[in-house]
Amino acid sequence: MFIVNLIRGFFMALADSVPGVSGGTIAFILGFYDEFIGSLNTLVSKNSKEEKIQALQFLLKIGVGWAIGMITFVLFLASIFEEHIYSISSVFIGFIIFSIPLIIKAEKETIKNKYLNIVWTITGILVVVAITVFNPVAGGTGFEVSLSQLNIGLILYVFIAGMIAISAMVLPGISGSTLLLIFGLYTTIISSIKEVLTFNFSYLPILIVFGLGVIIGILSTIKIIRHFLETARPQMIYLILGLMIGSLYAVFMGPTTLEVPQPPMSLSTFNIIFFIIGGAVIIGLEQFSKVIEKKHK
Repeated sequence: MFIVNLIRGFFMALADSVPGVSGGTIAFILGFYDEFIGSLNTLVSKNSKEEKIQALQFLLKIGVGWAIGMITFVLFLASIFEEHIYSISSVFIGFIIFSIPLIIKAEKETIKNKYLNIVWTITGILVVVAITVFNPVAGGTGFEVSLSQLNIGLILYVFIAGMIAISAMVLPGISGSTLLLIFGLYTTIISSIKEVLTFNFSYLPILIVFGLGVIIGILSTIKIIRHFLETARPQMIYLILGLMIGSLYAVFMGPTTLEVPQPPMSLSTFNIIFFIIGGAVIIGLEQFSKVIEKKHK
């Protein structure tokens, strides 16, 4: 199972490194999300030593694949993201559109005949749209995200963004990278990781702040996510679907949050070929999941 978990982690990193769907969504599609969340919860709970070791072993296998994937995708994305923003955003849209029916299919028994919970879907959509519309860097105005001026305002902003982003990354639905894009921090974080990987450690302080936010975010939210998935799963699935639908708007508006703001993606800048590529990746992952399930039956 080491290779399987390595591959799982690799594709989670693909999702986490780009706006669109979260690593949690990929874990959901690949059929190991509950085990993933359960293992994280075990590490932060008062479980036995044996249970913690077992959870840690599973997460380390996922983590190795995730690290390999993240380094690979960051080095690639940092060099092309802004120049090809509309083509890449079309891939992200493909990720989202093709993931939604897979989530519905996987949870059809959970959401069947519970259609009043559609209010949670609407809530999810409104939350993402509101964050996108009212974020402080929309249209290139408001908060100045500058690595050359590491002041207390920027430190707090990046720390809180890290907390929120990791919460989204472990929850199927909106991607943490989508939130970073909304907050105007996506290219900042991706470029900073690339610079540190190429031994330019002047960018390390901003990543340390972001990393601390990520750690606090995991510790403070994982129990909450696990609790509601166990006690209110139908409502959570409807909410997740709403977050995914709402993130379509966030991705379309993503170009407005770049350091040099660009117009929102429109039908004229949308690239159908890259959209299909994004969809093909999601379908391929679902087929990979089916192959793994057959081998372990």
